[in-house]
Amino acid sequence: MALTKSEKKEKVTTHLKQLRKELRIMHAAVTEEQTLPDTIELRKLMAQMEELLEVLEPKSARRSKKSK
Repeated sequence: MALTKSEKKEKVTTHLKQLRKELRIMHAAVTEEQTLPDTIELRKLMAQMEELLEVLEPKSARRSKKSK
């Protein structure tokens, strides 16, 4: 199912807002409490970034980048 341009924009915007929120929380913990983030939380954020990348780039474009 292909997303329309406006649906894609909305999905990307939502993803970015959520990522920024979680990264701000993580940054506050690192700077104020001087603790490293939990690895599970980092993996969760990485997965969300991968999802965002899938929305932004079609699979064919990602494959051509990997082959370079």
